[in-house]
Parts: sequence; structure tokens; C-alpha cells
Amino acid sequence: MKQYLDLARFVMENGTEKGDRTGTGTRSAFGYQMRFDLAEGFPILTTKRVAFRLVVSELLWFLHGDTNIRYLLEHNNNIWNEWAFERYVKSPDYQGPDMTDFGLRANRDPAFNEVYQAEMETFKAKILADEAFAAKYGELGNIYGKQWREWKTSTGETIDQLANVIEMIKTNPNSRRLIVSAWNPEDVPSMALPPCHTLFQFFVADGKLSCQLYQRSADIFLGVPFNIASYALLTHLIARETGLEVGEFVHTMGDAHLYNNHFDQVRTQLSREPRPLPKLVLSEKPASIFDFDVADISLEGYDPHPGIKAPISV
Repeated sequence: MKQYLDLARFVMENGTEKGDRTGTGTRSAFGYQMRFDLAEGFPILTTKRVAFRLVVSELLWFLHGDTNIRYLLEHNNNIWNEWAFERYVKSPDYQGPDMTDFGLRANRDPAFNEVYQAEMETFKAKILADEAFAAKYGELGNIYGKQWREWKTSTGETIDQLANVIEMIKTNPNSRRLIVSAWNPEDVPSMALPPCHTLFQFFVADGKLSCQLYQRSADIFLGVPFNIASYALLTHLIARETGLEVGEFVHTMGDAHLYNNHFDQVRTQLSREPRPLPKLVLSEKPASIFDFDVADISLEGYDPHPGIKAPISV
């Protein structure tokens, strides 16, 4: 994954210091592109462990058109918890300790972090146990899955963008309109987090399917490794569905940034030597991309360096 290390090194050495919405501060570069030949192995980082099962369950969550964290929690996936929790603690129903700016405070104050973790565990337990509570506070708004599978039109109808694109790949592979957009300006204000990976396009040539992602905001240390693996997996799944081989995954970024509290972790990662890429293994059982379960997707030969922890900025 030299491409990813080159990105991290470039931003560390050439990025501009900027403020940001979270108050953490970043070092950022605008406009950067990476290319991955999917025939050379599955592009998942080997200089730190990436939790592939979380990548899988999140992508399947998107594919199902789901926008509630309950499914993710049922699969021990906690990567969207903070945004749902933020909505809950700002509501009149929350009667616990003050959680204002909980992300920054938890990172800086060990005593507060213990309180925050306890409140988060209580919140997660209620999401799993109480269907009505989950329906109210597990929802993140019309984020990725909703836009991919059920884009609402001005006439009140819906468009299944992903199913339509798959059909177009099968019937009109030369089309230049093989596009799925998650950026719906009308829905953005009501989303817990506006889409960072905003639009992707497919390209068919020589019997191979390639995918290009445009990502408006790219958290290089925490988010981008997941994004690479997720869209590489999506490309494999759609190639399988449409009877094509895999080509390239092209990752184009707008604001590519390193948070200021991730610099030490990045330096650790840059000091490590990449290892061979693993192989993606897909079960032959599911008839459709929409029928896959977590158990149907695995990696073979994934032997990364140990994981590196870093705080998330909400």
C-alpha cells in the first residue's frame, strides 16, 4: 500500500495548517488521487491492522439502505456511534452528565473519558434492547444507504441508484452515466454527518470493472483506510454480479487531511514496511450483491502490523 503511505507523507510534508469544524485542527492538501490495481491483491493497509469485519458490515449496511446504527451494533460495529450519541445527548430526553463537546473532552481528560464511556455503553445497550429508542436515537438521517437505494425525487417517488447502475453495467457497459451520488443537498442539513465519500462512477473496459470515488473530505489516518477497502470491496461485489473481472479502484480526494492529534500515529505507520496484500474471498452462495451477509466475505493471507489507536474527532 505504497500509495497510501505516499499520501500520508505528502500531506505531512506539504500540507497547510487549517482549522476545522471539530476544533481539533488539521494539516490538509486539496486534490489528491491514488490508483489501485485490484488484480494485484486486495488494497487494505498492512502497516497497521484495519478491522475488515467492520468494513464489511458497514458496506452491507449501506447496501441494505439502512441508516440506523442498530444493525451495526448487532455486528459489534461501533464506528458510527458518536454521531448518533451526539444527537441523543443534545435532546430533551437525555438527563445524564453534561456531554458538551464530548469528543474533545474525552480525548483530553481521563476522568471525563470514563464518564463518557459509561454513558456511551448505556446508550448502546438501550439501542439494542429498545426498538422504539433505537428508532428515535439510532437514526442518522438520510445518509449513504438511503441515497444509494432510495433517493427521494421532487414528485415523491424514489430511485434505487445502485440497482439501476448494476443493470446499466449489464446492459449498457459503455455508458458514461454509471454514477451513484450520496450528496443530496436537500437532505444534507438533516444528516448526522454529510457524506464524505460523495460520488462514485464505474467504467467498463476489456471485460474489467473499475470504480472511481470522489471524496470531499478525507480523514487520512482513520477514515481513508476504511474507504479504500470499502470501495474496493464494492467493486469486487459488483464485478461478480455483472460477470466482469476487477480493474482499478481510483480514489480522488478533495480536502485530504491529517488531524493534529494523529501526527505521532502517522509517523509510526510511515516507519513500517508494507507487507504482501491479502486475497479477497467471496462466497458463491449469494445470488445478488444485496443478499450477502458478513460471513460470506473474508480475506485470505492478511498479516498486517499491529493496529494503532487514535482519537476520533466528531
